[in-house]
Amino acid sequence: MMDEDWRLRVELADGKPNLLDRLGLIHSEADELAEELGDSKLAVTHDDDTVFVYARTAKELDRARALIERELAAEGATAAKIAVEHWLEGEERWDDDPPGPTEDEEILAEGYAPWEVRIPCADHRAARELADKLAGEGYGIVRRWRYVIAGCASKEQADELANRLHGNVEPGGELVWDALKGSPFAVIGPV
Repeated sequence: MMDEDWRLRVELADGKPNLLDRLGLIHSEADELAEELGDSKLAVTHDDDTVFVYARTAKELDRARALIERELAAEGATAAKIAVEHWLEGEERWDDDPPGPTEDEEILAEGYAPWEVRIPCADHRAARELADKLAGEGYGIVRRWRYVIAGCASKEQADELANRLHGNVEPGGELVWDALKGSPFAVIGPV
């Protein structure tokens, strides 16, 4: 069975009663769960009034949830919410968290183009004409002698432009700036 990332989020209505301490001391029913889990353990953390229990599978969390609910009841505490969450690797978020901006969207919001297409031209005049044309199409443009650099909002847009104009796609924005900090020179073309 492939390991997956699951967690139980327990938002406590009454603060953090001794739940964390109690989870370390549970006896008979916890022994059954421990036997089911074999060598694996459930990791428990907290953030203010929220307790997180991490496991490999949703089934492991179902068993843990029943124990946690009983422990809360024994403590006279209540949970405002108990949610089973699954980690979405490709999106780097828990499934009940709203999708955030992509890395490209964050870079755009900072005023940088996340992708650039470097287009070599035959001469200075051709570069100037291409720069004007691409600026008219809405691209952010930097022109240096016989090269045009067009800023793109996404990798897909950069790939399309590069295919159309035989350019080279490169990461742009602050990624390039960070790599070149301290140097006023951006090397264009083969080095």
